[in-house]
Amino acid sequence: MKIVITDGSTVNFSGDIPEEKLRELGDIEFYPLTKPEETASRIGDAEIVLCNKTLITREVMDSCPKLKYIGLFATGYNNVDIEAATEKGITVCNAGQYSTNAVAQQTFAYILDHFSRIRDYDSLVKNGEWERSSTFSYFPLPIGELAGKTLSIVGYGSIGKRVAEIGSAFGMNIVVSTRTVPEGAPYEVTDVNTAAEKADVLTFHCPLTESTKGIVNKELLGRMKKTAVLINTARGGIVDENALAEALDSGMISAAYADVLDKEPMSPDTPLKNAAHCYITPHTAWAALETRQRLVDIVCENVKAWQNGIPTNKVN
Repeated sequence: MKIVITDGSTVNFSGDIPEEKLRELGDIEFYPLTKPEETASRIGDAEIVLCNKTLITREVMDSCPKLKYIGLFATGYNNVDIEAATEKGITVCNAGQYSTNAVAQQTFAYILDHFSRIRDYDSLVKNGEWERSSTFSYFPLPIGELAGKTLSIVGYGSIGKRVAEIGSAFGMNIVVSTRTVPEGAPYEVTDVNTAAEKADVLTFHCPLTESTKGIVNKELLGRMKKTAVLINTARGGIVDENALAEALDSGMISAAYADVLDKEPMSPDTPLKNAAHCYITPHTAWAALETRQRLVDIVCENVKAWQNGIPTNKVN
């Protein structure tokens, strides 16, 4: 069975994940990256395509009549024309919940960075300021405890739940805003505006939909405390980047941490690049070695299940 991987370097960037499991699935053609104009010709007569961000459009499917299965190295599937795939009888399967621990971990790396000031104090020490201190403990920069702070979480899927659990372990007050009210949630559940107003930390773990696109806008930011921190590890499109940059530069909120941007790779002229107290990582929250290995394992199991006539993680 011919299988084409169109953008393997998005998962196996440095070659640190063995490819044996993938090659056991069939005759693999591996491409590090694929340009849109190359997609159809590279898939060609393959029955299976595995991809992360490659656009699989109706036109691509029209040009690849033997295509029967699209497997995603991702939870999101907005790069695939699901309607066209369904019409053509092409099965589309994603990989959910592979990155829960890694994304929750990075969320708290941001939170701890802000309240514990490790990087800032390391810089002071290396600049000789502790050596010049008149006291044994030198703490000119404010440090805060997480216990008693309010952590507002927008989105209560597997990642949101894990973030809530960790926040609770730190003694934080948890507030949840989610599209559907969860049964038996041990936390306060409210609307996004109230969550923003109460937050010392407002963190987003929701999908990008028509209702969440640009949800972080001037109005929402205006409801937040001046001391509050905003975190986005979800999707760049949920943030109005101009509004967030203005809020940071004007002191409307204290800081922002972003792992995702509206345009990726980052555009040189993104308004957040030089915004005050804005810290950006290059979409790495999901990229721990263990997480990517888990992702490959899920994709392989999805393919095997489909080959056995019992597809799992279908999205169409």
